[in-house]
Amino acid sequence: MRPTTAEPSDGESAQALRPHAEHAFAAELAALAAQDDRPRPARWKLSPWAVATYLLGGTLPDGTVITPKYVGPRRIVEVAVTTLATDRALLLLGVPGTAKTWVSEHLAAAVSGDSTLLVQGTAGTPEEAIRYGWNYAQLLAHGPSRDALVPSPVMRAMAEGMTARVEELTRIPADVQDTLITILSEKTLPIPELGQEVQAVRGFNLIATANDRDRGVNDLSSALRRRFNTVVLPLPGSADAEVDIVTRRVDQIGRSLDLPAAPDGIEEIRRVVTVFRELRDGITADGRTKLKSPSGTLSTAEAISVVTNGLALSAHFGDGVLRPGDVAAGILGAVVRDPAADRVVWQEYLETVVREREGWTDFYRACREVSA
Repeated sequence: MRPTTAEPSDGESAQALRPHAEHAFAAELAALAAQDDRPRPARWKLSPWAVATYLLGGTLPDGTVITPKYVGPRRIVEVAVTTLATDRALLLLGVPGTAKTWVSEHLAAAVSGDSTLLVQGTAGTPEEAIRYGWNYAQLLAHGPSRDALVPSPVMRAMAEGMTARVEELTRIPADVQDTLITILSEKTLPIPELGQEVQAVRGFNLIATANDRDRGVNDLSSALRRRFNTVVLPLPGSADAEVDIVTRRVDQIGRSLDLPAAPDGIEEIRRVVTVFRELRDGITADGRTKLKSPSGTLSTAEAISVVTNGLALSAHFGDGVLRPGDVAAGILGAVVRDPAADRVVWQEYLETVVREREGWTDFYRACREVSA
C-alpha cells in the first residue's frame, strides 16, 4: 500500500515554487465536488462533467468561478475524460508545447485527487520504473517478499484504483514500452518472483503523452497502440486564443515569483505570439508574405517562457512594465537554434516584416540590437 502523502499546509503551499495541481487548485476542486450531483465512475473524485468543467472553466450555481486550465476545443477534453471512464488508456499526442503534460496532470488531479503517480520517460527508463523494483537490503537479508518489493507508480495506481501518468512514452525503449501491454489489456501485473500478481481495481487507468515530432514516434508497437485511445492536442487555433493562454500562464507563474502582472505588458505578449505564429506557419498574419520557418517548434510553451523571462527582466532591471527590450533576447534565443540556418531566417523576417510593420519600430530596434 502506498504511504499517504501529507496534505501541505497553507504555508507549505505558499512556499512551493510549483504546487501540484491538486494543491494549487484545491479550492476549485472542493467547490466542484460539493456541487457535483452527477454519477461518478468508481473511485473518481468528480463526475466526468465536473472534470471537464475543471479543465475548461465555468461558473458554478453558487457563483464559484472555475478558471480554465486548457484553452481549446471542448470536444477534445470531453473525449479525453470519457476515455478515462472506460477501460482504455489515454494517449495525448501533439507537437512540443501543446500542453500535453499540463492536461495530463490536471486530468489526474481531478479524477484521482493525486497527479504524482508519474513515470518520466527517457531513453534510459528501465522496466522497473513501470513494473516494480526491489529493496536490495531486504532482498539479500530475507529473499524475495512483498516487503522487499518496491512498487512503481503504475503498480500503486493499479492497487488503489488511481490514475497513473507516463510522460514521453515514445522516448522509452520499445521493449520497456511493451511492459504496458499486459497491464493495459489484462489489467494485471505479474510478479513471477513471488508467484503472485497485482490486479487493477476499478478506477485504475493510465494517461501517456508523446511528442509527434520526435524521431521514433511510430516505434510504439501496434499491440500497444491498440490499448490507447489517442487524442491529438492541437496548437491554438487563433492568435487571440494563444495570447489568452500565454497571459494566463504567465500570470500564474508570475504570482509565484512576485513578478508584475502580465496584463500590463499585453502589447508585448501579442507581439511575441504574432512572431511565433508567423514563423511557425511560414506566412504573415495577413497572408501576404511567405516566410521561411526556423528549425525550432516556437510553441506556446516557449512563448510563455519568453514572456516570463521578460517580466523578470522588467521587474529587476527595468520599471516593472514589459517592454520590447525585455522580450527581444528571449525571442532571439527561441528562434535561432541553428546559428547558421536560423539566423538567416530571423534576419530576413526582421527586415522584410518587422521593420515595415506599423507601430513596431521600438520592437524592431530592440531585436536588431540583440541580434547584432
